[in-house]
Amino acid sequence: MRKLSVNIDHIATLRQARKTLYPEVIIAAGICELAGADGITFHLREDRRHIQDRDVRLLKETVTTKLNFEMASTKEMIKIANDIKPYMVTLVPEKREELTTEGGLNIISQINELRKSIDTIKANDIFACLFVDADLKQIDACKEVGCDYIEIHTGNYCDEKNIYKQSEELNRIIKACKHAHDLGISVNAGHGIYYNNITPLAQIKEIEEFSIGHGIISRAVFVGLEKAVKEMKQLIQL
Repeated sequence: MRKLSVNIDHIATLRQARKTLYPEVIIAAGICELAGADGITFHLREDRRHIQDRDVRLLKETVTTKLNFEMASTKEMIKIANDIKPYMVTLVPEKREELTTEGGLNIISQINELRKSIDTIKANDIFACLFVDADLKQIDACKEVGCDYIEIHTGNYCDEKNIYKQSEELNRIIKACKHAHDLGISVNAGHGIYYNNITPLAQIKEIEEFSIGHGIISRAVFVGLEKAVKEMKQLIQL
């Protein structure tokens, strides 16, 4: 069955808005797991805008499903990952001025650097994933650097308001997923996914897992976190 990893960054975003001790991301992760989430994803940013180092340590100690550590390919982050040993590391681009991750990594422009990062990560028995756009040449480069997984950036599809352009973006994703699968790379997908746009993505057979955060946490404001997770889990199985 297709899997769901819930990104809990925005639980921390709410907490950091007032620098309080609540809401506690560890409790949120536990609720997600009990509701059927197959994994928990978090992004420790260089500027620590939401998830904090304390959260990382506690998540490692308490999460009982798969822990996915999103991070930039920096020495600091690789050291933290190798210390806590999550199930998977997903390398993502990161800019201080962005509100959220704006697109996939440019693998082609940094093949040597990424190969070194991935070798170090995999040497510690951690699966390595790269967050990339639905670009066949970039996916070829992912194969070259030796990652285990890619996570296809679905933001362009999810954010597009024109139905014809949205259909074009969906077709790009479909082709990219098939290409990666044919190369022997496992495929995840995420970014911008919400309850009203997940169904066409859920029909792409090559996608093994969806990483969804902001949409689920936003829905949880109205229906509760447990129900929000269960609703999304049901949709990805259609």
